[in-house]
Order: sequence, then structure tokens, then C-alpha cells
Amino acid sequence: MDLLLLLFSLLFSYLLFKIWKLIDSKQDKYCYILDYQLHKPSDDRMVSTRFSGEIIYRNQNLGLTEYKFLLKAIVSSGIGEQTYAPRLVFEGREERPSLQDGISEMEEFYVDSIGKLLERQQISPKDIDILVVNVSMLSSMPSLASRIINHYKMREDIKVFNLTGMGCSASLISVDIVKNIFKSYTNKLALVATSESLSPNWYSGNNRSMILANCLFRSGGCAILLTNKRSLRKKAMFKLKCMVRTHHGARDDSYNCCIQNEDEQGRVGFYLGKNLPKAATRAFVDNLKVITPKILPITELLRFMLTHLIKKIKIRQNSSKGSMNLPPGTPLKAGINFKTGIEHFCIHTGGKAVIDGIGHSLDLTEYDIEPARMTLHRFGNTSASSLWYVLAYMEAKKRLKRGDRVFMISFGAGFKCNSCVWEVVRDLSVGESKGNVWNHCIDDYPPKSITNPYLELFGWIEDEEAETFKVPDALMM
Repeated sequence: MDLLLLLFSLLFSYLLFKIWKLIDSKQDKYCYILDYQLHKPSDDRMVSTRFSGEIIYRNQNLGLTEYKFLLKAIVSSGIGEQTYAPRLVFEGREERPSLQDGISEMEEFYVDSIGKLLERQQISPKDIDILVVNVSMLSSMPSLASRIINHYKMREDIKVFNLTGMGCSASLISVDIVKNIFKSYTNKLALVATSESLSPNWYSGNNRSMILANCLFRSGGCAILLTNKRSLRKKAMFKLKCMVRTHHGARDDSYNCCIQNEDEQGRVGFYLGKNLPKAATRAFVDNLKVITPKILPITELLRFMLTHLIKKIKIRQNSSKGSMNLPPGTPLKAGINFKTGIEHFCIHTGGKAVIDGIGHSLDLTEYDIEPARMTLHRFGNTSASSLWYVLAYMEAKKRLKRGDRVFMISFGAGFKCNSCVWEVVRDLSVGESKGNVWNHCIDDYPPKSITNPYLELFGWIEDEEAETFKVPDALMM
């Protein structure tokens, strides 16, 4: 009897040990953000309203019709007067970019951001185990990742990934790569560098669908330090809870709605199709179908299912009686409450319409979309790095408290919609993040009005006629 009891005790102890080992091993697979550093270009690269007019006038391929189109586009864009453009634009060379222009733009970004990040965390470049770089529209040899390794003299056995062509959702793809590596390798440090090279991609033609990108995209970038080291968990800022990636590249209309292309004169630019909103909505809906059950409590999911069922029954009843409460074609809103599982919404700053559309779909308030709206106004659409400017705004406003969940939503060419949820590991304040690019101006946001002065300065163009139109001398200087 004693022998059986002893064997049972040993078996039970072994079972408990295996359970503990299983739980313990999962702790090493979590993905944490230790710190991040955004890039704030120098003030001599700031795009004012008047300088925007000069850039447009320099393009000899444009006429009055294009001027009116661009005025309407930029007035409604939500972009302010403190965004940044690449240096060659200020030098008047946007029609003659060189490979070195793009490389120099990226060097300025990573020397600034990565250098500040590693210095603040007192981490040597040789301590980095994984490097992921994403810059969509610049491919050089050696790669940008190799240039970073050479500049910082990183280790020979560092695991390196250099991503191109992934569009505005590339930073979450980079994080996903790191997350999957962390599942197999423990006690690692990863560095993600995310930016976009505008220098070789500034469009100088007159195709409306391609010149629109000049109004939206601006310079920026972000360096992110991630880890699964247990010793650094208490220093971490965020913990990755889940991520969902949706890719509609198999759909021709989605694939072609957002693409780098050449116009009829052979000028390279970024084409934004009229069906882009439809493609984005479709990808967003499919993404939400997967991630919603992962982030919302079961009570809200059950309430949503019940509400949706009741609405469908009422619609069928009204339809059988030959009457409808809603006009044909009116979209039905189920009324799911994302705030039951999410405290903060980090929305890609793809434009005012993108922010408003997501805000309407998720039933968000002005407070919820304020970070994205203010980021678009201050920094513009900085492509894959834009999400991190939105996150930094929340941090600078002292919104992020321990246990809060942040929902990141991004869109990119392909067409892709990627989303993830981060949990705030500790209370974050401005004092802790001395490198926050919002610190110098956060008290000025939100301003009383985010209406840009383009219409005030250039509104006279609307009254001009092609036969008598002449550009004022002030813009010709």
C-alpha cells in the first residue's frame, strides 16, 4: 500500500512538473515592446502651405484643371503645415531623383532613431539578435538592413530580414516575423526599423490617381526594440496579445487598387485607384471577423449574435409584408461594442476618409480617433511608421495605463489589412519617454481647428478660367 502511494505521489508530482514546465515555457514566447523611437526630421524639411504651392507650380506638366483638383484634395486631406518632405524636394530636384537620394534619406532616419533608442536603453548594437527592416519603395544593394549592420557593427550571427513592397501595413508584418521567431528562440532582443523612402518616388506627372500620393505621404520612421527576455519584462512597455493578417492579393480589383506604376510618359508614381475604399472595407471586414472573437468578452459576442439575429428576423418579417423600415441599400449596423475589450484605438493615418470610415464602422467617439486625426495633421501619412506616431500621441497625452489594451489597425498595398492588440504592461507617462516626438508640442493638441490654410491662400484658383489663368509672380520665385 505504501509503495502504491509512493508511486502515485511521484506520478502526480511529475504531472505537476510537466504542467509547470509547459506554462513556464510559454512565458519565454511572449513578445514585448521594450521601447521605441520615432524619427522627427529637421525643421528645414518642413512643408509649409506656400512651399507646397511652389512645388506644384514647378511641375510643368500640370495645368489649371490639375491645380483645382490638388487644391480640393489637400484641403480635405486633414494634413497641416508641419509635415516633412525629403531633401531633394527643397533642392528642386524631385524630377531627377538619384539612388543616393533615397539611401541618404533612410540613413538620416536610422542613424537618428536607432542611435537614440539604443543609447536610451543602454544596449550595445552587438546585443541585438534579430533585425527586421521594412522600406517598401527602395531596394538597394547591399540592402538597407546590411547598411544598418555595417553602421552599427552588429554581430555576424544576427538574424536579418529586409522587407520591401509591403506598403503601409509593413510594420505589423515585421512585428509578426519577430513574434514567430520568439516562439522558437528564447532570451532574444529584436530591432525593427520601419520607414518609407519618398525621394525616388515623388511623382512629377499629371495623372490624378498618382499625383494624389504627393498630397498624403510624408517623411518619417520608427525604430522598435522587442524582446522575450524574462529579465526585461518589468521594463517593457507593451505585450503583444494577438495579431491577425488579411491578404486579398488573389482579388484582381484589390491587387490593382494601390500599386507602384508608370504613367503614359514613363514617370514612376504610386497609383491610388477609385476602388481603394471598397477594397479597404472588404479587407477590414474580413480581418475583423477573425480578430473580434480574440479580443472581445464572450458576453459582448453573445449580445452581438442575439441582436444580429433579432434584426434579421425583423427584416424578413417586414420584407414578407412588402414594407421595409430602411431604404434599399442602407447598410445594417449590428452595434457591436469594441470598447468592451479595447481601451485605445491606434488607426492608420491613411487619410481623413480612412480615419472617419474606421471610426464610423467601430462606432468610435472623437476622443477615440483624436490620436489618429492629430497624427495625420502634424506628421501626415508616414506609411508603415504612422501607427507608432499615433501610439506616441496617446503616450504623450498620458492615456496609457497599466492593463489597457491598444487596438492597432493598418492597411497596405497588395491589398492587406493587418491588426493586433497590445496590452500596456506598466503606466506610461511623458517623463519616462524623453524621446517622444510629441513632447515639444503636445500641449498644443488638439488645436481649436485643424483646417489647413490652403483654401485661404490658394482659393482664388477656383474662380480662374483656363483662357486667362496666370500663376502669380509670388509663386514663380
